[in-house]
Amino acid sequence: MTQTDPLAAAIEAARTEPPRRFVITGGPSAGKDDVIAELLKHNIPCMEAEPGRAIYRRHRERLGRHLRTEDRREYAAEVLDAFISEFEAHKHGFRFYNRGIPDSYGWERFFGLAPTPQLEEANRVYRYDVVFVLDPLDTFEDPDDIVWAKEREIRRVHELIVQGYFDAGYEPVFVPAESAEHRLDFILNNVRIPKPQR
Repeated sequence: MTQTDPLAAAIEAARTEPPRRFVITGGPSAGKDDVIAELLKHNIPCMEAEPGRAIYRRHRERLGRHLRTEDRREYAAEVLDAFISEFEAHKHGFRFYNRGIPDSYGWERFFGLAPTPQLEEANRVYRYDVVFVLDPLDTFEDPDDIVWAKEREIRRVHELIVQGYFDAGYEPVFVPAESAEHRLDFILNNVRIPKPQR
């Protein structure tokens, strides 16, 4: 007799249920990419790429330099549109998001900018079910992260992102700095989804 995989069964059962949306976020050194990779490895519905990185690279190629504060408004508007499109495209079952709309509050503050009316409206309309904040690790994940935050500023960026979610009306769940496998198990346990069989 074939034994059913509880995680696969839960994913399949959720396909006809109303949407549930879970954000995974944190500062540049949080280990987010590794947790996202674990989700994808186990075929858990997940937003693979963080929209901000691809959009950032396009702007950098066009400008021939890293983004400055004066470039941020156009960039932020494109990122917001990408997050809204991703949110609206999800119709059924649970899905994990590689950052969420309120991340923009933290990044905008880091660059000394106030939230736009468009961001405020998007936060009001598009709400996530649970937000998971990864506690920082010790290393950068991506060379582009150095652009966003020099090493001495990692903690500040992380705190601004967290504050952005509190300001947006969320009570984030903080995920301890452990291995990606342990973090995934912690996250799934919090949303009552079976852990993967390893």
